[in-house]
Amino acid sequence: MIILAYLLLGAVAGLTAGLFGVGGGLVIVPALVFSFSFLDVAPTVLTQLAIGTSLATIVMTSISSVRAHHGYGNVDWHLWFRLAPAIALGVILGVYTAVGMAGTHLQVLFGVFAIVIGLQMGLRLQPRPGRVVPGLAGLGFAGTVIGYVSALFGIGGGSLTVPFLSWCNVKMQKAVGLSAACGLPIAVVGCLTNIVAGWGREDLPEYSTGFVYWPAFLGIVLASTLFAKVGAKLAQRLPEARLKQVFALFLVIIGSQFIVRNI
Repeated sequence: MIILAYLLLGAVAGLTAGLFGVGGGLVIVPALVFSFSFLDVAPTVLTQLAIGTSLATIVMTSISSVRAHHGYGNVDWHLWFRLAPAIALGVILGVYTAVGMAGTHLQVLFGVFAIVIGLQMGLRLQPRPGRVVPGLAGLGFAGTVIGYVSALFGIGGGSLTVPFLSWCNVKMQKAVGLSAACGLPIAVVGCLTNIVAGWGREDLPEYSTGFVYWPAFLGIVLASTLFAKVGAKLAQRLPEARLKQVFALFLVIIGSQFIVRNI
């Protein structure tokens, strides 16, 4: 029964990613927090387990996404190699920050982040292109921040990377393609670091390796990859603006729930 629930979650996450271009982590993390509460996972590891498992699932979806964008020639690998090391560093710092925080505090922060992203989507707030791509130091700072925030909240980083690249006058197709490629080090480093950081914890549930819960990983990955393609096709037929407003409202509601129940 629980595997069916994770398959459903994967389908929803995949549809979300395909429809809105926003990584499934914004859906997966709150859903896993709820399901782990139902499974009586220890509160000391519940939120971290949800974040680590979310990052693990993004590994698979990122590989598929990167291959597609690379095929269209939309990944600037030269720029990726300048961003990736800083992103990896930020991810490691973000994972250990999350591990050191109380789960309730982490959920409140996630709630605030979800509301911010929801408002950004609903109001269609995008930075105007105002500068060129910065040098190595500037990219290092940006990459570290993107990696840190992504690992802290269990997301693929697209909601941060795309606006940053757009601000730097990178064309939208290239920004989305590079963002997809940047999601790969976020997911891989985030998954591995969460496994190491949670290794040997006695309060973790069975079938966990560190902060990755494999039954949830399996169910989500099996469904999300398939339904991401379905979502992408639906996005071509349905009214984009209205869909994003609905999803933005969903994020604001979920974020508010996280904040209210933990304060």
